[in-house]
Amino acid sequence: MFNGLYFEFPFFALLIILFLVCERFCKMKLPSIYFPHAQQFLKSGVSSSKLLLFLKWLTIFMLIFALMSPVKDETYELEPKNGHEIAMILDASQSMQARGFDENNINLTRFDVVKSIVADFIAKRKSDNIGLVVFGAYSFIASPLTYDAHILNRIVSQLQIGMAGKYTALYSALAQGVHLLKMTESKSKVAILLTDGYSTPSVDKVPLQVAIDMAKKEGIKVYPIGIGSANGRDGYNKAVLVKIAKETGGVAFGASSATELASIYKRIDALEKSEIKNESYTYLKYYYIYPLFVGFLSLILYVFLRNKRGTH
Repeated sequence: MFNGLYFEFPFFALLIILFLVCERFCKMKLPSIYFPHAQQFLKSGVSSSKLLLFLKWLTIFMLIFALMSPVKDETYELEPKNGHEIAMILDASQSMQARGFDENNINLTRFDVVKSIVADFIAKRKSDNIGLVVFGAYSFIASPLTYDAHILNRIVSQLQIGMAGKYTALYSALAQGVHLLKMTESKSKVAILLTDGYSTPSVDKVPLQVAIDMAKKEGIKVYPIGIGSANGRDGYNKAVLVKIAKETGGVAFGASSATELASIYKRIDALEKSEIKNESYTYLKYYYIYPLFVGFLSLILYVFLRNKRGTH
């Protein structure tokens, strides 16, 4: 328990010298002046009690010990995780309000279905360090990388359609996801980019090739997922998603229903593993309360016995 114990303020130990000097040179001489034979009575009185002497010095030593503040460094390490560092990039543009994507509940919007499936995916990836990027007309990091699936899923549940604007800054969102993963040390970096539409040129400020080159530079494998229709301007741009996947080493997917989307996330769930470095935390554990308690207890006992003896 006390291995590694040290004192924050060891110089308070010098107070012991002060008490020892005072014990030797600061004795009260008044009794011997006014009562020349008082010493004979004191031998059987309070000052001659070995128990009181012990309690007095125990109090002094314990209180000085507490002032020196005994502490110990307690180190806690998070167990190393075997998994990915994943950026979940979700389209929250206005087109995600389309209904009928879930054949079992046609009243649900695409975004409702996506949130449900993504939450289930996150819950299963217990060893992954996952962050969340949301985009529409602009993109933002809704959650930094975290192992806490509970907190992450709470954030997912609070996402709303249009919270980042009604248009689609697809390439800017990919660049934002790369930025989220840029400072990590894992060898396995994955971005899962989900969208149901084309990039909107008027709001998408990052060129496609620039976003792809950023991902390649950081060694990020991108898995684009298009949901809805792959045909026409009302659907997603399949050619762009295939290009992103091909150049970053990922795989492009397309889902026309909630069932297909859930199946895609199950396939992604089978990704390879890599070890992520563990983190350690250190805090000071203080032990001054123990000598302080003993010191006050012995002081109270000393005062009690001294007063009791003094009444006889």
